[in-house]
Amino acid sequence: MAIHENLLGGPPPTYLPEDPGPRDLLASGAAPSEVAAKFPASSLAWAQLADEAFEAGRAVESYAYARTGYHRGLDSLRRNGWKGQGPVPWEHEPNRGFLRALAALARAAQAIGETEEYERCSTFLRDSSPTAAETLS
Repeated sequence: MAIHENLLGGPPPTYLPEDPGPRDLLASGAAPSEVAAKFPASSLAWAQLADEAFEAGRAVESYAYARTGYHRGLDSLRRNGWKGQGPVPWEHEPNRGFLRALAALARAAQAIGETEEYERCSTFLRDSSPTAAETLS
């Protein structure tokens, strides 16, 4: 078995490293915009901004925040061995910021009529973590 494959022949799961700074600030009630400014690489802060904007009816703003969180998450995944595919388990808490940003991007894309991106992001979310897709839907 190759080192990059799991027992089923696919790539191994990617587990992002712990990043308690943004998570702790958000949990303590800090504004997501302040957390994103202090930790701009935090997908979690951008995902929370996307959620707040969407809930307030600002789909385009939500899309922009979600896209930022998604791309920051892709950067982090790649730095941690992800090769463009494979599981990103929801069960591993540090992965949740990326997965939330991906779900938020799908949702906002659908809201603004970006059907292809909605479908691509929805598929990517299901392929990365069926649990996240179910939890965040």
